[in-house]
Amino acid sequence: MAPTTVRPWLRRYETISDFYLSTEVVICGYGGAGAAAALEARRAGADVLVLERASGGGGATQMSSCEMYLGGSGGTAIHKALGMEDTTENMLAYITECFGAHGDAEKIRTYVEGAAAHFDWAESLGVPYKREAIMDRTVVPFTDESLLFTGNERAHPFNKIATPIPRGHVPSKEGDEGGRIFMQALMRHVEEAGAIIQSDARVVGLLQDDEGRVRGVAAKIDGEERYIKATRGVILTAGGFVMNRQMIEKHAPHVIGLGEPYGNQWDLGDGIQMGIAAGANAINMNECFLSFAFYPPAKLTYGILVNGRGQRFINEDTYLARLGHYAGLQDNHEIYMLVQNEDFELSHYMERLRIAGTGDTIAEVEAEAGLPVGSLQATVTYYNEHAARGEDPLFQKESNWVKPIAKGPFALVSYCPQEVKYPLGENPGYLMFTLGGLETRVSGEVLTAQGDIIPGLYAAGRTTAGLPRTAKGYASGMSVGDATFFGRRAGQTVAAAEQHS
Repeated sequence: MAPTTVRPWLRRYETISDFYLSTEVVICGYGGAGAAAALEARRAGADVLVLERASGGGGATQMSSCEMYLGGSGGTAIHKALGMEDTTENMLAYITECFGAHGDAEKIRTYVEGAAAHFDWAESLGVPYKREAIMDRTVVPFTDESLLFTGNERAHPFNKIATPIPRGHVPSKEGDEGGRIFMQALMRHVEEAGAIIQSDARVVGLLQDDEGRVRGVAAKIDGEERYIKATRGVILTAGGFVMNRQMIEKHAPHVIGLGEPYGNQWDLGDGIQMGIAAGANAINMNECFLSFAFYPPAKLTYGILVNGRGQRFINEDTYLARLGHYAGLQDNHEIYMLVQNEDFELSHYMERLRIAGTGDTIAEVEAEAGLPVGSLQATVTYYNEHAARGEDPLFQKESNWVKPIAKGPFALVSYCPQEVKYPLGENPGYLMFTLGGLETRVSGEVLTAQGDIIPGLYAAGRTTAGLPRTAKGYASGMSVGDATFFGRRAGQTVAAAEQHS
């Protein structure tokens, strides 16, 4: 007799008599969150089965630079080695400002208080971290330093609220290989700890009993749907939903045409949909990270960003995710950067962009680009008047990036997303990934819309609405930091849960 399908992504536990196997903990997804959960659950003595849809682990974490946003508690071991100090209250003030009303105060404080120790955990895996920092404005270090600024720490308004300190911790390497280095080390420890890893196994549903407890999963293995009992609990770590066009259209239609999906090909929202089917609350589903990479070279920051009306809309020294957020709010997504000749330099970013206008005067640039007559001229006149004194009263760009735009020739570079070309796909646009997901406690327990715990169900990583809740305050390293930190918490929690045979 086939089990009763209550709704898509859910099977009625009481109707299943033939189980493929039984274990204490089932983890759905073997990226950063799933591997961290598996390691902690095994270290706590639980039997663990990890089901991974792909032919091997790694997930989106392996694709990343693997920056982790860490600090507080006096600073990490790298901070201390370099004579830097970060306090819990300083980091707390910064992250609280980052996410505002979107933030989860308990998650933020829990993360901040444990962030420095989390670095020690990552290094204990054998991941190499060099006690050197890069202080320039960059996205990822392509040399072997392990500490850098990865957010808005030095930009207004954040630098008025918290003392700027670099918190992006990245494995020491040449090139952008941090994710591979980290995940290989983490997965080696998971497998040495005795977790069972089943690849090419797609989880297609949760098993939920009549009292609402999640008791296991249904998974496609070798072409057959098989049922696996989890006597302590199930952890959903299946990534976000950026690769699911239907979910994007439903929850975040405003990013369609703006972003090129970036992530693991299996970021299809399966974990989120399973959680919802079991009664979970999904929050922040409209929030997406949108990159707006116009540096390096960092000296482009001397330029100004304007919209289709020739008006500035943001301080240009802020982080690329914040730039992307505000760029997406401009009419028709018309975004341009005005730069003078001494600051213009081709880079792998600039080569993907169209020059909308050039000229020896701002008026010539304005006319060639087709901006409203006098608009760009008025913007530059106002900007230059204050820039001559090193000031930016309109958006408060830091004075070290402020100087008059007065030495022609000038260029207006288009950052209109329909014209930005990335080599990752055929479609133009900024790179994007989703930030919304299941609502959870800091322990990893999944919650209903009423705030009740769904017994037997846990989640971590991009399947959840974790630490980073909105791109306005996002910093590189918050996703991997969040996924591994709260993945560990979920693993510890489920290993201590009561068994239900």
